[in-house]
Amino acid sequence: MTAITPRSVFADRLMLDINGVQNADDRRHGFLTFNRANETLDLLKATLGNPMSGDQFYDGAEDLAKTVTLGTGLTYYDLRAPALNLFPTLTPLRNAIPRNQRKNPGDALRYKAITAINGSGYNWTPFVPEGKRAGRMTYSLVNRTLSYATIGEEDSITEEAMYASEGFEDENSMIQLRLMLKTMVKEEAGILAGNNSLSLGTPATPTLSASGSGATLPAATYSVIAVALTQLGYMQSTLGGGVATTQNVASADGSTFTLNGGASNKSAAATQAATLGQTLFATVAPVTGAVAYAWYVGTSGNETLQAITTINSASFAAPLAGSRQAATAIAADYSSNSGLAFDGLMTTAFLNAGANSYFACLPSGTAGTGTQLTASGVGSVNEIDTMLKSMWDNYRISPTVIYVSSQELKSITKLVLSNATSPLLKYEAQADGGDGYRLTANGAVAFYFNPYTPDGGTKIPVKIHPNLAPGTILAWAEKLPAWYVSNETPLVAEMLTRKDYYTQMWPKVTRQQDYGVYAQEALAVYAPFAAGVITNIAPTP
Repeated sequence: MTAITPRSVFADRLMLDINGVQNADDRRHGFLTFNRANETLDLLKATLGNPMSGDQFYDGAEDLAKTVTLGTGLTYYDLRAPALNLFPTLTPLRNAIPRNQRKNPGDALRYKAITAINGSGYNWTPFVPEGKRAGRMTYSLVNRTLSYATIGEEDSITEEAMYASEGFEDENSMIQLRLMLKTMVKEEAGILAGNNSLSLGTPATPTLSASGSGATLPAATYSVIAVALTQLGYMQSTLGGGVATTQNVASADGSTFTLNGGASNKSAAATQAATLGQTLFATVAPVTGAVAYAWYVGTSGNETLQAITTINSASFAAPLAGSRQAATAIAADYSSNSGLAFDGLMTTAFLNAGANSYFACLPSGTAGTGTQLTASGVGSVNEIDTMLKSMWDNYRISPTVIYVSSQELKSITKLVLSNATSPLLKYEAQADGGDGYRLTANGAVAFYFNPYTPDGGTKIPVKIHPNLAPGTILAWAEKLPAWYVSNETPLVAEMLTRKDYYTQMWPKVTRQQDYGVYAQEALAVYAPFAAGVITNIAPTP
């Protein structure tokens, strides 16, 4: 016979669960006495002995009897904290260029540079007759002024969002971190191609032709307009979004200001008749300072954006796309932000092209195809060799890094690596010491040898820059060689700061906290000849 558990055991257990195992205070609110425990047991017994029917509970009692599934939603919400910052922050130039906080910066930096010392008589003839004195040498001196520019980003958080984020992440701190990262990314673009001084102007009228067979471009008389794009203009323009012209920015303080996007004025329109089956070809004269070109095509007066190319030509073989930006959106030269920006490395090279820095624009070549880099036959690229030779012959320097896009890295690799120059397959011993070898396919150029140095040559790293437009190469000497450097010679370039990165937490005027991250700076490129740029490069197939 099964023993019946005394009722007092259940009452004692209920009291233990409610009151706890420690010495309970019977004066505490909610303290369960022995009598209350027995009353609770009586109520529970009565309830279990008389369960409610479905109509007593609610009309949909049959639903309650269904099996609980994941679809019911009675599950734990597993949220991983904190939020994942899945955006790239690549700033190689910003990382490499030294920063110099000026002690008393004022409104601008001013400096003098002696660019040459010119000997008396013949510049390279040192001889002086017996008893005579040499003539007096002269100097080539330039005065430079660099105004400071302000860079920055802002964001805000409401009190509700701040308190609701507790336990997930410190949103006040994360806002400031993300502001800093975005400011650095924008600063990198400015160091590469900020434009205060260079206007692209108005491109020449395009040259058109139509030929070939098999194309599906409908027969018509087409009108073509060209617009040149700076590096920043190329980065900020898309076929779907249109060419970046000008933007009125709504400032966080309630005011507005205007930024130019990096596009030239539009060219005059050229027209060309094409029959069904023919391809329409367009070429425009290269514009110094441009790394890309936007092409507006259509019937006269109805031209819309149909292509953005990184060479100065384009071809059109298929029917034109609809719903694109109209050429009428281009009403002025939007290439520079005079008074707001500083000039970046590429802009400085363009401004000094042919006089105090190396610049080469490859010939137009065949319309729509352009001109490619060419192999020297001895494991190098002719156009890069020409640049290195010129920088040595004219300025006695060698670049310390060559920046390229993924397109040019692929092209250079194809031109210098072949079965005749270097094996494309690499054998590696097993890491675990096992027998045999593992095979690594593919290869890429990591260094470029420059023979034009007094010590027998040097290896220059070839690196991909995240922003550099396809079709452009930037060579840069981060340091001047020893024969330039003295205790009075500064770095090739440095970022001068009136006020380096700082966070501005604005006074609250609503239940919202505003943050800003700013820097006041100027890029000082003391030696413009330390940069070399090649543009208008077509990809190597």
